[in-house]
Amino acid sequence: MIETLVWTALLLAVIGVYLSWTAGRLDRLHTRMDAARAALDAQLVRRASVVLEVATSGALDPASSIVLYEAAHAARQADEEHREVAESELSQALRAVFADAAQVEVVKAAPGGEAAAEELAAAVRRVPMARRFHNDAVRAARALRRHRKVRWFRLAGHAPFPLAFEMDDEPPADLADRP
Repeated sequence: MIETLVWTALLLAVIGVYLSWTAGRLDRLHTRMDAARAALDAQLVRRASVVLEVATSGALDPASSIVLYEAAHAARQADEEHREVAESELSQALRAVFADAAQVEVVKAAPGGEAAAEELAAAVRRVPMARRFHNDAVRAARALRRHRKVRWFRLAGHAPFPLAFEMDDEPPADLADRP
């Protein structure tokens, strides 16, 4: 009888430690996902800010400036529900304006344009990387949350189910290839 109770208590302790370890792992994944989302938000805001600077610099023709300004402003002002669409529209506007390599050269030829072009190129290259890191963290958290033990024992608590950030983040070819 005592031996059965000891083995049962030991088994329950092992199961408890395993569930605790799994809950800790899930918590670390959620923390990683939150950090990746903050980094993605920072890169999106940085990209929109740089685009606003280029659009208002006077280096581009008025039509291109208006297209970039409106897309960047919409991306910065979008609420969470419409952010993916607004950011995709900014990517599309960037590709439309900088579809021709001559536009990049026009920006570079303006006073302070070399630095602006480099900053814009860096900003449009970093957004896809930040989005990939975020979506990888979301994918890992989703995979763990789908396990039965996580669902049955409610190890995720009341945390919302992780959502990936899906947007068109393809940079303009002439900006993406810049060193």
